[in-house]
Amino acid sequence: MRTNQPQTIYLSEYQPPAYLVDHVNLRFELFEDGARVHSTLSMRRNPAAMQSGSTLELDGDSLTLESLALNGQSLASDEYRNEGDKLVIPTVPEAFELTVVTWIEPQNNTRLEGLYKSSGMFCTQCEAEGFRCITYYPDRPDVMARFQTRVEADKSAYPVLLSNGNPVEQGDLENGRHFVTWEDPFPKPAYLFALVAGDLVEKRDTFTTCSGRNIDLRIYVEARNARKCDYAMDALKRSMRWDEEVYGREYDLDIFMIVAVDDFNMGAMENKGLNIFNSSCVLASQDTATDAAFQRIEAIVAHEYFHNWSGNRVTCRDWFQLSLKEGFTVFRDSQFSADMGSPTVKRIEDVTLLRTAQFAEDAGPMAHPVRPASYMEISNFYTLTIYEKGAEVVRMIHNLLGAELFRKGSDLYFDRHDGQAVTTDDFVKAMEDASGRDLGQFRLWYEQAGTPVLAVSDHYDEVQGVYRLDIRQSVPDTPGQSGKKPQHIPFAIGLLDSEGQPLPLNMGAEDSNGPAERVLELTETQHSFEFHGLKERPVPSLLRDFSAPVRVHYPWTREQLLFLMSHDPDGFNRWDAGQKLAVDVIQSLVDAPQGTEIEPRLVEAYRLLLNDTELDQALVAKMLLLPSEAYLIELSEQADVPAIHDAREQVLTHLAQALRDDLLACYQRNAGQGDYQLTPGAIARRSLRNTALAWLLHIDDKQGRALAVEQFEQADNMTDRLGALRALVNSGFESDRIRALAEFFERFQDDPQVVELWFSVQASSDRAGQLPQIQALLEHPAFDWKNPNKVRSVVGVFAGQNLAAFHKPGGSGYRFLADQVCRLDDSNPQIAARLVSPLTRWKKFSPQYSSQMKTALERIRDKTELSRDVYEVVHKSLAD
Repeated sequence: MRTNQPQTIYLSEYQPPAYLVDHVNLRFELFEDGARVHSTLSMRRNPAAMQSGSTLELDGDSLTLESLALNGQSLASDEYRNEGDKLVIPTVPEAFELTVVTWIEPQNNTRLEGLYKSSGMFCTQCEAEGFRCITYYPDRPDVMARFQTRVEADKSAYPVLLSNGNPVEQGDLENGRHFVTWEDPFPKPAYLFALVAGDLVEKRDTFTTCSGRNIDLRIYVEARNARKCDYAMDALKRSMRWDEEVYGREYDLDIFMIVAVDDFNMGAMENKGLNIFNSSCVLASQDTATDAAFQRIEAIVAHEYFHNWSGNRVTCRDWFQLSLKEGFTVFRDSQFSADMGSPTVKRIEDVTLLRTAQFAEDAGPMAHPVRPASYMEISNFYTLTIYEKGAEVVRMIHNLLGAELFRKGSDLYFDRHDGQAVTTDDFVKAMEDASGRDLGQFRLWYEQAGTPVLAVSDHYDEVQGVYRLDIRQSVPDTPGQSGKKPQHIPFAIGLLDSEGQPLPLNMGAEDSNGPAERVLELTETQHSFEFHGLKERPVPSLLRDFSAPVRVHYPWTREQLLFLMSHDPDGFNRWDAGQKLAVDVIQSLVDAPQGTEIEPRLVEAYRLLLNDTELDQALVAKMLLLPSEAYLIELSEQADVPAIHDAREQVLTHLAQALRDDLLACYQRNAGQGDYQLTPGAIARRSLRNTALAWLLHIDDKQGRALAVEQFEQADNMTDRLGALRALVNSGFESDRIRALAEFFERFQDDPQVVELWFSVQASSDRAGQLPQIQALLEHPAFDWKNPNKVRSVVGVFAGQNLAAFHKPGGSGYRFLADQVCRLDDSNPQIAARLVSPLTRWKKFSPQYSSQMKTALERIRDKTELSRDVYEVVHKSLAD
């Protein structure tokens, strides 16, 4: 399990499994000191296997083998080899039944892989390679079998016993124990196996499918959380209806279950019929969850439900194809969220994450294609590239084909490959066959790492009335890849006249009434596009709705950006123009002398926004947010974080002071809206109000302080209460900060998810989250090193969001993070590997910071018994 020389696995070396499993019969005996697992596998030789001979190899990890039998005959110790991570039987017949009994200790499983205990409840996490921690098995996604699972446990301690599929039998046993047997009629890979046993209450509902079948819906939680399930249940039903209407996908089992678990490395898991969720991704009520949390829960519930088809019924052949299920499903859940709320705001949120974090991943040492060519530890490849960029690749196919042909392609994909484990090539081929389009060059998006760069220039011929766009694309070198080919890029554009009106895009002299928007298809290194019949030089609106995950370099003037910020009919580009303008202003101050004038037109642009009640208020709320420090760092050649932080603070202070009266008016205009509602309009009003409050507290405005204290004390929902708390914590009103934090914790100390918010508010604040305060939070009684959410809410938030404190000169933040990574590596390597990420971009920063970050990485590298997870990240980060 631990090694300093982990094996690299290559896509090019893929071979079909030597043996297939047709049926798995599992019996779990659960006890307080461990669990006995009886596994009977009906196996046969794979006719497509390339491997010759009759040797069977099964994967295993941290297992105690109690017995082994082949076709009912016990095997002697000299008839098999137990090699730790492999169980090898030298000779097996063409078809046979293998019975394995293993003993495991879930109560001591801190890695949270396989079967483990959380808050006294047994639960599983088997993706990607956790099933081998339960029993010996060919633990790979292209081995698909039908499962029957019997779970036995003490009835008083574990009255609820769950697994995949439909319940077929249950009853009482001796000594106060009981059992339930579950039958899953659909073949699945072992990573989709799930088991839960605990003292849980259930929230029940039903859903009637489009064909008239009644589906039993259940959400299982601890009794203290019974009142926090309603929203997730409603989100589930909305997801089921949407998937029927948009993709024609009906649910296939008789029962669909969700279980909330406090200790979970991931957000949630799509196990067939039994989704296991991190509690933070399913539990919500008005007084404990923010608007953002409600929206996140809706998206994650949808994501895991949509996996029933895009991931479960059609799964991935090998882990190199991970984006086959994840990228497609992220795209689907993004479509769903856009339909449930504001499409423009959803697009802004998706692109913000992509450009801030995924572009950084693409430009860093862990850069990899959407379909990687190799990996050491598969857990490290649950990345933004696989998920978010993978979703953008699917979105581009949607853009190229259009909604109707894309639906034809998805129908063909599901029909052609139902019950199979397939590849990204199979997905693209279905889209080609359904549409008649050649997507051969497009496949490079799956094969080449890095973010393409589009250098755009333009020329206007006033005499001819012709406007020309010249676009040159390049894909930067990344680790292991250079000299890349041009990619197939959909590039959506529009042109505006001086009044802000859309111009017809006539691509030839003979055109007279072209569309107001076109999707240009870039396939070569360089293209020129001409637009005719223009009486004045237009203002270009480029890459509308972010039609491809690329960087665009164009010599924007501030006049153009101010114009687009007020006039562009594409909501995303309107927001993006404001972001570009703010970036330009902030960057101009990074190395400027004290007293340098801040762009005077910026204040008026934000004043117009604050007072524009006609524009979508959700879009206004997004446009009022300045670019984050993380994004500004990503745009820098050699980032000086304190200088970037100071420049951004200078602009924010300038705006807040100049707009003080407008901010107060905005706050009052959006206050007092009656009972709490989760409608898009109500969410937008709360967002605007809390943004205005944060800006007022940023300049320590006394009237703003009074409003924040009043809002904190009288709020009837967590969005407003947390908004006021965050504003006070980030203000100079220290006594109010201390009092509010104490009152908040006193009120919510028994709610783990809200305590995580309390931790993160402090860890993200450069006023309340300096390193001594972070270290104090780690000693707080509510902090728990065994709980990934708590670790992320303090250590992860400090290093990933409180950038000025983390990058404080002297390197104390880097040493702190290295210490925590080393500590966690011994207990939960997956979490440790994810926490080390802020150090991996050390080459991005100014020398005084990069050398100290590198030293911290070297400390981690030199740790004794480094896990495979952390080894891969650190060694790739330190490679030249």
